[in-house]
Amino acid sequence: MERTHFNGTLTKENIGQDVVLVGWVSKWRNLGSLLFIDLRDRSGIIQVVVRRASENNDPSFQAPECPDVRNEYVVQVFGKVEAKAVENKALKTGAIEVVASKVVLINKAQTTPLIIDDETDALEDVRLKYRYLDLRRPVMQERLITRAKIVKAFHEYLDENGFLEIETPLLTLSTPGGARDFLVPSRVHPGHFYALPQSPQIFKQLFMIGGLERYYQIARCFRDEDLRADRQPDFTQVDIEMSFLDQDQVLTLMEGALAKVFKTVKGIDLKLPLRRLEYLEAVNRYGSDKPDTRYGFELQDVHPLFTESAFEAFKTASSIKAVVVPGIAKATSRKVLDELNLIARKYHLKGVTPLKVEGGVLTGSFTKFLSEKETQGLFKALSLKEDDLVILAGGSDNTDVCFALGAIRIYFAKSLNLIKPNTFDLLWVVHFPLFEINDAGKLVSAHHQFTRPCQEDLPLLDSDPIKVFAQAFDIVINGYEAGGGSMRIYDHDVQYKIFEVLGMSEEDIKKQFGFFIDAFNYGTPPHGGLAFGLDRLAMILSGTDNIRDVIAFPKNLASVCPLTKAPGTVEPKQTEELSIAITKMEKDS
Repeated sequence: MERTHFNGTLTKENIGQDVVLVGWVSKWRNLGSLLFIDLRDRSGIIQVVVRRASENNDPSFQAPECPDVRNEYVVQVFGKVEAKAVENKALKTGAIEVVASKVVLINKAQTTPLIIDDETDALEDVRLKYRYLDLRRPVMQERLITRAKIVKAFHEYLDENGFLEIETPLLTLSTPGGARDFLVPSRVHPGHFYALPQSPQIFKQLFMIGGLERYYQIARCFRDEDLRADRQPDFTQVDIEMSFLDQDQVLTLMEGALAKVFKTVKGIDLKLPLRRLEYLEAVNRYGSDKPDTRYGFELQDVHPLFTESAFEAFKTASSIKAVVVPGIAKATSRKVLDELNLIARKYHLKGVTPLKVEGGVLTGSFTKFLSEKETQGLFKALSLKEDDLVILAGGSDNTDVCFALGAIRIYFAKSLNLIKPNTFDLLWVVHFPLFEINDAGKLVSAHHQFTRPCQEDLPLLDSDPIKVFAQAFDIVINGYEAGGGSMRIYDHDVQYKIFEVLGMSEEDIKKQFGFFIDAFNYGTPPHGGLAFGLDRLAMILSGTDNIRDVIAFPKNLASVCPLTKAPGTVEPKQTEELSIAITKMEKDS
């Protein structure tokens, strides 16, 4: 197929040149003597003009060969580049057009079920069902181009810094992790299963024990968990591990990778070193372990003001925090306050306590519980001004209180349009807890079982493990966790101790991690690493808030692929070969 140029690359410098172009008909306008075709390929759109009659009634004029065209027909155009009489500044190629001498029809197209343009009226499941058409939209192509640029920048930086790209297995052993494994039955070994990796964690550490020192991989990972806007059951991460570096050196090296990505993709020079926030400071100031610091409304501790409160819930609360939103008290409706209570309930609080500064005094139903001392204390502690809205929250769990107000902080930032578009806020959150209590009341790893405890906290593993902190870190961009990692345990006894604290028996340890523990007996170097979420990073740099927008063929929120209809049923013979019996099957809807 002959082609001389990509459509979007033509400029005024090409005026007078003969060109051959290919692409899809984005739009067409038939004016009788003139036919205008907006011809689209991946690089952009160029206007093609087909002159069907002479402007001066020239008897020698011969109309160019041109078939009937419609939207999304695939065509080839032969013609000459000319300057436009009136420039279209909304189009990259708007100063020029191609006057066709011949148009060849390559393929026809039916009327598409969605508009092929940056703005489309199709629902997401329609877009996913016809993803091959959705991918023709320029905005979708730009997002995937951004993703490809991110990958290229990581490759270049990591290659330059001595990292080796090495693959790890996709069929591995099922081990306990943060989510359910996707299991793959073995035909050769009936009743036995492989698991798809939630991450290459164990193997990347074995690379360090193997002396490879610096590893990376654009790794496919799989987690069988409930979905939301920024999660997928199969996803991609830039997986990295390195030996003989301390935490500061790891973070510095990885900041360089981010600087390379931002310069390559956005043309932005990051100011290094990036800020580092302690986990506890992030939670207590911003109500989040992934804070967006582009706007204010920081949490403030007002617990000392209420030690003798007439409001029993505050008097007995171990944590009381406040958020002040200036200048909106009069405009804040009951509906908004009800929404704030709904947010609070998601974090195990009964609700929040709103107060308004009106006419120089505090107003609201809660004021009947306030003493003059408490009122003046709030004015002073929070530097209150006229028309300020004050949101108080209290409870027995400081994390719940902080996270509830953190979510309310985000709510107001978005509803008041305080976040400037095309701005980026990067920081590290460090020094995370090693353990947490899950919904079942069980002690579990906050990150994973191989995270190195802080040296000074090792004695607490026996006496009070929930107070142990870790050498763990997250990279946070615009309020999203864009990556995370830790320094790893490299001592056999410490690793064994962590398993014991998590309630694993010696038999469980040997069965699930025996090969890994054994490797620690043969000279394990100090090492650490992290993984950048490629999908999430592409989402942030593309300016969307939906991770499905930057994945070529994603699943929907029901974990279904509308295009292929996966997951689907299989023939009985296939399950028989795998020694699997289907005991109950829901009727296909």
